[in-house]
Amino acid sequence: MIDMIDGSEQELKVKRLQSDATLPRYATPGAACFDIASDEDCSIMPGGQRRILTGLAFEVPEGHVMLVYSRSGHGFKNSVRLANGTGVIDSDYRGELMVALRNDGTELFMVRRGDRIAQAMLVPIPRVEFVEVDELTSTERGEGGGGSTGA
Repeated sequence: MIDMIDGSEQELKVKRLQSDATLPRYATPGAACFDIASDEDCSIMPGGQRRILTGLAFEVPEGHVMLVYSRSGHGFKNSVRLANGTGVIDSDYRGELMVALRNDGTELFMVRRGDRIAQAMLVPIPRVEFVEVDELTSTERGEGGGGSTGA
């Protein structure tokens, strides 16, 4: 179950594609994301990247998206990150969740089956209607781009 802001819970269906694949779990009661584990042993060379199987498929509820992020410990301790920045798992995808990790460090990075390799959260998403207009409302910032609001 996923805790919602109002205290209710939202189900996130998960299917093990391998009978002993590690199910996701929250590491602490206050964790915003749940951990995703590797379903294989592998290594990533310095400067290299690798797609890692999780052995899991998810049924993201309609009107939601599952966002997959790097684990902060990987970045701080090992210079390892998600190769694609953030993974976006749409509600109509039913295939295996795969995680691509990139090793920006100087040492070989080892992944063991069951190791936590990423973290994810379920997020509600509004469906928007695009309305073409001739003018947008003005703001104090206006068209100021990157760095326009200060240091």
